[in-house]
Amino acid sequence: MISTPAYRLNDDTTIPAVGLGTWPMDDTQAEQAVRQALETGYRLVDTAVNYRNETGVGRGVASSGVPREEVRVTTKLPGRHHGYEETLASFEESRRRLGLEYVDLYLIHWPNPRVGRYVDSWRAMIKLRADGLVRSIGVSNFTEEHLSRLEKETGVLPSVNQVELHPLFPQEELRAFHAEKGIVTESWSPLGQDGGLLDDPVVAGVAESLKVTPAQVILRWHVQLGAVAIPKSADAERQRTNLDVFGFQLRDTQMTALSERAHQRLGGDPDSHEEF
Repeated sequence: MISTPAYRLNDDTTIPAVGLGTWPMDDTQAEQAVRQALETGYRLVDTAVNYRNETGVGRGVASSGVPREEVRVTTKLPGRHHGYEETLASFEESRRRLGLEYVDLYLIHWPNPRVGRYVDSWRAMIKLRADGLVRSIGVSNFTEEHLSRLEKETGVLPSVNQVELHPLFPQEELRAFHAEKGIVTESWSPLGQDGGLLDDPVVAGVAESLKVTPAQVILRWHVQLGAVAIPKSADAERQRTNLDVFGFQLRDTQMTALSERAHQRLGGDPDSHEEF
């Protein structure tokens, strides 16, 4: 079984350096993939209300045989449930579907700034943490402006901001802001969705020189940035290799080469994208 190092969060909990993403698995696929991943050594699992697989994720955790206290389960609040009372109610539904007494990391999925209710949701999440129903609270797809507003209006910063991050979109400025504020960066779409990274000649050249796979090169890039990567895979061998990225290191020149390319966002822009 592969052992994964962890980062310490600003609330004094920890988060593994690599986890399992579950979008777009259904409940049946998620149950099998999560159980298999936990048996392999994963200790971080990521889901969301809008993934429609919380039930399967919870079943996978329960059937894995891994003690609950060793597993970090993340789920996310959808945009249609923004608001104080709405967030509390949505969380209870997530907890019921997951079959868990508590959730390890609860995130606001998107800020939906035009609606403008994410601060109300954040206040509800602060309460959930104070009540012991959530161990850590964070956000996803928040910009520096959104994060600053949370701090200004509540005095509480997220432990984690989960954002699009990969060598095609390295987010240098936002990562620097996170480091300054003590927020851990988590990477969704760490392998770059369909951006062609796995077939990129630079990635392939680094992989060949190190005798590893292109996916391992990219995931090691995340690790050396200090970002938590959550690649999705239901395949047992890919799950194993995606987690096996702690036995080699990229040189500074290789890190630079991976980041030096035309930057392109492959997902939604948090300033305009709306997710409900």
